[in-house]
Amino acid sequence: MFKLFFSSLLFLLITTSSFAYLGPGIGGGVIAATLGIILAILAAIFGLIWFPIKRLIKNRKKQKDHHSNKVD
Repeated sequence: MFKLFFSSLLFLLITTSSFAYLGPGIGGGVIAATLGIILAILAAIFGLIWFPIKRLIKNRKKQKDHHSNKVD
């Protein structure tokens, strides 16, 4: 583990210029990919929270309707 950490640190400290052109399209792609990942995570969390609550509300409504029909 120490070798991996040390070699990664050494790799990051000893850098050279790449002389590559990164156009404005790369920035837009990175932003779009990042927003896509964040929105996918939020949608998954929303789905995990909302659908059980929706089912609970539906079951309570059915029980309420069942009890109101029973009283009549």
